[in-house]
Amino acid sequence: MFFKKEEIKDNNFIIKVCALLIHAAKIDENYTDKEEDIIKKTLDELGVENKDISKTIEKAKIIEESSNQILDFTREAKALPEKDKVKIVEALWSIIYSNNEADMYETSLMRRLAGLLYIDNKTMGDIKEKIKQNLK
Repeated sequence: MFFKKEEIKDNNFIIKVCALLIHAAKIDENYTDKEEDIIKKTLDELGVENKDISKTIEKAKIIEESSNQILDFTREAKALPEKDKVKIVEALWSIIYSNNEADMYETSLMRRLAGLLYIDNKTMGDIKEKIKQNLK
């Protein structure tokens, strides 16, 4: 589990993290079952109870569709400890590389997220390479 129960401020925080994951999955205009499975696994690791995962995803889809900027999704996440931000970035890269490639929109999203989450380029590159290696 990424976060201890007491670290999770509220369910709204988890929904925003989920919306960010959905945004990454949809940015290439091809939201797949494989990407949704990665999102479900990530929510499970975030401590969301199994019975609440589908409901969380549905709420996050509504938020993601009605928002026009990723700042809404990252505002609270940037205050997390580095190890938790890294876990979220690992999930994002896993979603992006679930089809074995990253397009220019996906890589652009990750560059913006690196800045918004205060993750340096080396760490971001290391996470990306780790995910790519795990796919081989």
